Amino acid sequence: MVAEMVAFAKELVAIPTVNPPGEHYRTCAELIGARLAEFDYDVAYVSAEGLAEHTDRYPRVNVVGELRNSPARPRLHFNGHFDVVPAGDGWTVDPFAGIVRDGKLFGRGATDQKAGIAASIYAIEAIRRADVRLCGAVEQSGTVDEESGGFAGMAYLAGHGYVSRDRTDFVIITEPLNVDRVCLGHRGVYWFEVETLGRIAYGSMPFLGISAIGKMADFISSLERELQPALSARTTSMPVEPPAARHPCININSISGGQPGAGFQTPCVADRCEAIFDRRFLIEEPLDRVPGEIRAILDAIAARDPDFRYEMKDLMTVHPVQTDAKSRLGL
Repeated sequence: MVAEMVAFAKELVAIPTVNPPGEHYRTCAELIGARLAEFDYDVAYVSAEGLAEHTDRYPRVNVVGELRNSPARPRLHFNGHFDVVPAGDGWTVDPFAGIVRDGKLFGRGATDQKAGIAASIYAIEAIRRADVRLCGAVEQSGTVDEESGGFAGMAYLAGHGYVSRDRTDFVIITEPLNVDRVCLGHRGVYWFEVETLGRIAYGSMPFLGISAIGKMADFISSLERELQPALSARTTSMPVEPPAARHPCININSISGGQPGAGFQTPCVADRCEAIFDRRFLIEEPLDRVPGEIRAILDAIAARDPDFRYEMKDLMTVHPVQTDAKSRLGL
C-alpha cells in the first residue's frame, strides 16, 4: 500500500495547482474525488459560488468525501489544501514532475500539503482494508486557496455547513511540521496593506516631487528599528514549534510602486507605493493591539514628516487557536 500511496502523491504533485491565480483546481479535485469514490466514500464537489475569485477561467472547486456505512457520530474530518505557492527559481528538478529520490518525494506542494492529503486518505483506507470497524464517521476534504486565506476553500465549506460545531466533532489538518509532531494550534494572522502617497514630478527634477517609494522605505525602516525588537521580546506560552516561531513576527509579502517593471519606462517620481504585510501574532496579544502598533508607527512618521501621507487597509485576520491537549481525539 505504501507504493500505491506514493504513486497517488506523485499524481497530485504533478498537477500544477499554482495560487495565484488558482490553476488546475478542478483537475486536482476530481483526482482526489475519484480516489475517494474508489475507497467507498460518497463524494461531493463544492464550488465557491458567489465569490469573486471563483471564475470560469479559474474555478474554485473543493471536494468532500464521507466514508459510507459508518456511524454518524463522533465525526472526524480530515482536511488538506491542494493549492500551492509559485515554484520560484532555484530548483534542481522539475517542481511538478513528482520525482522520488533517496526515499523522498520532491516537488512544489509535496510537503505543503499534497502528501498530507495522500496520507490521510490511505491511512483510513488501510483500516478499511483490514476490516477494522470504525466507531464513528470519517470525512476527507481537499480544499483550495489556503495559501491566500482559504476563503474559497475551508472557510467556504464551514460557511455552508460542511464542517460545523453541530456536526463535526474532530478535525485533523494534515499540514506538515516534520514527521513525528502533532500540533495543537497556531498563531494568529493579520494581513494589512499600506499605501504611501507622494507627488509625481519629472525624473530629472525629483526635488519637485515626493517619492512614495521613499516614504515606504521610511516606514519599513521604522518597522525594523522599532517594531521588530519589540516582537522578538515577546514569547507565547503555547508549545509552538520550531522555538523561533514562539515569537510574533512580520513579513513583507509584496511591494510595488511607480511604473510597472516590464516594458518601457518614463522618467517620473513615484506618486504611489503599495505593500502588503503579514503579521503573525500570539494568543497573548490583544487583537486590537496588533493593527494599533502599526498605525502608531505610521502616525509617528507623519508627525515628524509633513510630506508623509498614507492609507492603511485591513485585509485578513485569522485568530490564534489552541486545542485542548486532553482532547478525546488525542487520547
